[in-house]
Amino acid sequence: QQEENVRRGVSKTMDSKHLPRPDGYSYAVDAAPFPLDWQDLERFRAFGGFVLGVAAMLEIPLRWGGDWDGDWTFTDQTFHDLPHFELIGAPTES
Repeated sequence: QQEENVRRGVSKTMDSKHLPRPDGYSYAVDAAPFPLDWQDLERFRAFGGFVLGVAAMLEIPLRWGGDWDGDWTFTDQTFHDLPHFELIGAPTES
């Protein structure tokens, strides 16, 4: 499935944190605001900010696919994955 995702351009890596690591856990999820409207980017950004805010309150380091470098600028990246959230510092080898 991951090979297909990379081929279709909806993923950029074969080392996706969605895939289980040697410890048996995956370290990424995809989540979206409901009701789902893929065209409503502002709702995705608001939802991303909400998730990041709750994670910060809980001291859980997260990276969001809508702002990979975490600088709150949404136009400085080439790959937007608005539903993607991953743990920072998670194991990187699959």
